[in-house]
Amino acid sequence: MFWKLPPRIKIYEALGAIADGRVEVMENTAKVYSSSKKKVYIVEFDPSNNAITANDNGSYYQGYLGYPAIAFLLVKQIISYNKTVLPWLRDIPWKDINTKFKNDFEKTEQYVRELVVGRKGDLKVLDEDIHDIETAIFELSLEKLPSNRKPPEGY
Repeated sequence: MFWKLPPRIKIYEALGAIADGRVEVMENTAKVYSSSKKKVYIVEFDPSNNAITANDNGSYYQGYLGYPAIAFLLVKQIISYNKTVLPWLRDIPWKDINTKFKNDFEKTEQYVRELVVGRKGDLKVLDEDIHDIETAIFELSLEKLPSNRKPPEGY
């Protein structure tokens, strides 16, 4: 069974997690902290089977590759990314924004893009990076690594 492609905003969130230093990688596992730093997601990767799992809500309930797994793949350089974009996505309260827009990811993305412009970020560079990461996720065809680890509770 393969992962569904994530909503684009999850790539922004993964880059934001890296920018904030919220990704701790140990070999083929990782702890990824939420933007509130009150929840910890666990990522497990099996390179021999090209399989990955994470216990964020999107991965667990929706079946798409969530931002913790994407962040892991980026930090491990399994997928390359443009480090130039990181300062533009630092210190973004993702949970608050997603709640504000009732998990309407298109509205969240538009809001974050306005933040990036306000931070003097280059949307063309960001768009190219997001597209390249999306393409790499698609081409990896990652399988779901079996796991029964439920998402953490709290904010």
